[in-house]
Amino acid sequence: MELTINSQNYKLVFGVGFVRTMDKKYGLSNNAGFGLGMALTKAIPALEMYDPAALAEVIQCAADPSLSLSDVDEYLDNPNTDIETLFKDVLAAIESANATKLAVKNLKSQVGQ
Repeated sequence: MELTINSQNYKLVFGVGFVRTMDKKYGLSNNAGFGLGMALTKAIPALEMYDPAALAEVIQCAADPSLSLSDVDEYLDNPNTDIETLFKDVLAAIESANATKLAVKNLKSQVGQ
């Protein structure tokens, strides 16, 4: 999946590196500071609920080359951005990527979808 933001093309890659980045930035940790991951488990329901902050974070973590969160926010705030289609496309890409598809499948089976 690719996006053009500020006249630059960004490839969104939903691989292991994406999961690692999401966990580092948005994952859970215990009181001892040990990372527990789970960022993808938090992000999928948020994307399904059309949470724009979650969408911005997912895009930022998946973007290659790297992209600032403020640039993503501006892109999402732009009235010319079809945000509904973007939510659907990002979810579809996560659901089909090899590194993330099993986690999505497991999460959906847990909530009965």
